[in-house]
Amino acid sequence: MLIGLLVIVVGVLFLLKNLGVITGNFWDVLWPLVIVVAGISMLFGRKKSHRD
Repeated sequence: MLIGLLVIVVGVLFLLKNLGVITGNFWDVLWPLVIVVAGISMLFGRKKSHRD
């Protein structure tokens, strides 16, 4: 699921860059978003329960 979400975010960022909404260096916007998405994934990730 994280890979799919990351692909969507990158696609949206490329679209916004092409439309002129995001100006400047693309990587200045991308790397903080990757960190945020990874953090959200860790917070809301599935937890496996071990039942004996």
